[in-house]
Amino acid sequence: MASVLVTDGHWRKTLAVVRSLGRKGVHVTVGERTFLNTSFFSKYCSRRVVYPSPRRYPDQFIEFILEEIKKNHYDCLFPMEEETLLLLAKHHSDVFRYTCLFIPELKKIEFVRDKRNLIQFAETHGIPTPKTLSPPTLPLPRQGGGEIEPGTLPNQGEREHGGEGFPYISGGEFSEVILSFKVKGKANKVTLPLDGGGKGGGVNLDSIPIPAVIKPRISSGSFGIAYVKKREDLVPLYQKVHARYPFPLVQEWIPDGGGIYGFSALFDEASNVKAAFVHKKLRMYPVQGGPSTLREGVEHPQVMELGLSLLRSLNWTGVGMVEFKMDPRDGLPKLMEINPRFWGSLELAIISGVDFPYLMLKMARGEIFEPILHYPVGRRCRWLLFGDILHFLTNPQRFHLKPSFFRFFEPNTSYDIISKRDPFPVLGAMATFLTFLYDPEMKRFLERR
Repeated sequence: MASVLVTDGHWRKTLAVVRSLGRKGVHVTVGERTFLNTSFFSKYCSRRVVYPSPRRYPDQFIEFILEEIKKNHYDCLFPMEEETLLLLAKHHSDVFRYTCLFIPELKKIEFVRDKRNLIQFAETHGIPTPKTLSPPTLPLPRQGGGEIEPGTLPNQGEREHGGEGFPYISGGEFSEVILSFKVKGKANKVTLPLDGGGKGGGVNLDSIPIPAVIKPRISSGSFGIAYVKKREDLVPLYQKVHARYPFPLVQEWIPDGGGIYGFSALFDEASNVKAAFVHKKLRMYPVQGGPSTLREGVEHPQVMELGLSLLRSLNWTGVGMVEFKMDPRDGLPKLMEINPRFWGSLELAIISGVDFPYLMLKMARGEIFEPILHYPVGRRCRWLLFGDILHFLTNPQRFHLKPSFFRFFEPNTSYDIISKRDPFPVLGAMATFLTFLYDPEMKRFLERR
């Protein structure tokens, strides 16, 4: 019997992997740092393990995983969240001694996580992107001396908790922004010019079209994004985003109306495509942009071609999801981001016949199969608990949604969590939701909104 280890049991994408493989008779072990998680409640979860928090105790987490895969045979390891992915990528050679781990190398993951790197790479490879301005990252003092080189960012702990070397914006006018720092308790200041002058260049505010979007260079989902509707709000909003996510990008806002598409794919170790799928977001939470709460499988040759071209240019390995927003002004899909791991809407691809987790397991077992690039279209999948409910509550047009929020029994619509065949993950999802109220590690997902 095939056996796999799947991390991050909280999330619906993890549940999608558990159900996909469990239905095929695979022995699925699920790991999470607490018993209160969605996937532990699935009947397809064969074994449950509680590991140290990868966020708070990364070394202990890696030790636990290495010991687990040494003692138990696993054909494949599925890291589902960014924190576990980065840790396992860092220790890829140690992990690969005991089980298959189909993920890109760490440098490549870190490269595409930085949206400035990604936009610049895409532009040089002919991938349409929004007009993007990246304020110069001047050399900044490090804690203990030395400098932060241009283009680098503080680590996750500095960004979220503020270390002594953490930069924040203390003030500024439309001509400049003053960045304040503390190094060993001593205040430092660097002036970032916004008029095109000064050392290291600047940003001409007049060249930034309004409305605009301010995006963290490194974040996931819709965390940290600010929408600028009036020019006088640009600098204050930039200051606010920069305080938590240093040196964010400023992008033109792509008008609504063309749709947002996700291209997902699986590549082998030689960067040969083994499967690909395109979906369109029909509803999201947050409403203005975020994970899809209702989505549909579609054919879109242009999105398929651009997604394949981009990931091939990166010599990709494993899964990845590329998001595009269709620009109604010129009819071109504009690149938004790359997700270097499994994505939240994974269940839709599975029910549409592109079963990424099972295909990855087949790769791990050395099985040969033809690439899956075609699939039935028109299937829909809904994240009702609790994404679509939150969309409904926060959308002023809630009673005029198309399709209606109240169409619960559409024959072509499935659900990410709710299932007659596997009903108890609903209880796990509710338990996970409750952890947002008291668990500091879960509360940060709300606080970062």
